[in-house]
Amino acid sequence: MWEKVEKTVVGATRGYQCLRDTRKKGTHWQRQGSSKNDNWIFSLAVLLSSTLVYNSVGTIDQESMEKLHCVTELTEFIKLKSAPTKVEDDESSEFKRYFPNFIWCVRDFCLKLEKENKEITQDEYLQNALKLKKGYSKSVSEYNCPRECITHFFHSHKCFVFPHPASTTNLHCLEDLTEAQLEEAFVEQVKKFSAFVYETSKPKTLAGGLTVTGRMLGNLAASYVTSIQSGSIPCLENAVVNLAVIENAAAIQDGVSLYEYEMKQRQNMFPVEQYVFMKFHRECEEKAVEVFLKRSFKDDERKYQLQLMVDVNQRFEHFCRFNEEASEKKCRTIIQGLSINWEQRIQNGDFCKPGGYNEFVIEKQRLVDEYLKINGKGIKAKEILEEFLGENQKIETSILHLDNSLHEKEKEMEKQKIENETVARKLQLEEEKEMQMEKTMNELKKNFEQQALMLKKKLEDERTQMIKENIWLIEQKTKEREMLEKQGFHDKAKMVNKEAQDLQNQNKSPDLSIFVNAIGVLAEAASHVLPGIYGKAALFTAKVLKGLF
Repeated sequence: MWEKVEKTVVGATRGYQCLRDTRKKGTHWQRQGSSKNDNWIFSLAVLLSSTLVYNSVGTIDQESMEKLHCVTELTEFIKLKSAPTKVEDDESSEFKRYFPNFIWCVRDFCLKLEKENKEITQDEYLQNALKLKKGYSKSVSEYNCPRECITHFFHSHKCFVFPHPASTTNLHCLEDLTEAQLEEAFVEQVKKFSAFVYETSKPKTLAGGLTVTGRMLGNLAASYVTSIQSGSIPCLENAVVNLAVIENAAAIQDGVSLYEYEMKQRQNMFPVEQYVFMKFHRECEEKAVEVFLKRSFKDDERKYQLQLMVDVNQRFEHFCRFNEEASEKKCRTIIQGLSINWEQRIQNGDFCKPGGYNEFVIEKQRLVDEYLKINGKGIKAKEILEEFLGENQKIETSILHLDNSLHEKEKEMEKQKIENETVARKLQLEEEKEMQMEKTMNELKKNFEQQALMLKKKLEDERTQMIKENIWLIEQKTKEREMLEKQGFHDKAKMVNKEAQDLQNQNKSPDLSIFVNAIGVLAEAASHVLPGIYGKAALFTAKVLKGLF
């Protein structure tokens, strides 16, 4: 039955329960493997768990504490940072932030839960067992060390005591017993234990409240094991950095894939005008950035977000070309349909007669008017029209020269008029392109501003989560300080209180420079990597935003 409970807890989808590697031999449970292997397994359990279940037999006494020697050596088998800022820095003060809940299960418990003839709870039994002794002798130090580590490293200390699972006569065949044959008190306690684990165990999280998914847990485990195999000490910071590389690369792919998917959903509406296209781009890019920011973390240099911008910009240009090609194709089809009769008349020489030039001009204008009335031609409408008129300019000039109803002076005037109109149309076309470029620039500025604000919200949420974590940690350290003071360990209590005060100082004032620096780094990089107006838009918007915060 106990093995079933272990397997159930380990397989729980809410929290990872890591029990000691045990094996039944008669009515006793013995640890397997060397002491160092135990330390590594215990360290991995601590690093990968959100709730750690430690089980022992009999009572919580000095002998059972000594068997939990692994906890006293965690500082030698786990590093939080790759390089502490100061030699004297003690990482153990931060262990409580990263370490799991601690549940001590005592099997085959046969004592009464009493102290000084008063009934106590299971948790009070554990707290009494964790009380420290005063003194400076080696024996006192050995007594206090595991208790201090459990109190200082872990939080939410919980205890469950289990009576014998079956009568003495049935213990030899325990594995073959049905639940109905087990002691009722044991079964009831197992149900309470299981319910507590399922209800209170939270998903594993990293600093900042980042929830660890199954995929991420696998990558973390692989990173830690690789460190152990290489002879190094598993480092949480290095493992998280390695995990960030994997997750941020995947976040880029998620964002780019979503952008492509969303744009393709709108592609059947092409060709569209540039302002409509930019609206599509803005909607799709916003979704892409949202997906990226949701999955990415520790992108302090913003290089992954920049890569997202580069990759999205490449897709943006692809869809730009596709929209232009669709517009060009549609415009040519429209002009071809409108000009069939006109071109046929030109080939038949219908305009090569006195008064033919005036008739040609009227027909040309009618064709232009018809073309301009048609909607949905897209961004290339005027450019294709200008190309068509330019191709027919020589024909128009030829018809002008052949029209004998006009005097030479009139022909010269008409010729000059044709040239002036051509120049005017080209100037107008260039002006419209510049205006379009300016509108696109403004749209890109808005897009970058939106992306910057989304980044700002992410950074604010991360800070809010950090403050929330700190408040929780302050509460934990306050409880620890009060317990130490109650037991008369005032010096230790002062040290814990100093740790709590440092956390309170971190929570005092928001650091806007984090956002300003983040958006500045992103914009500077974008201005060098993104082409043309896209980079300029990012840099310009960044300057405006940095002035606002």
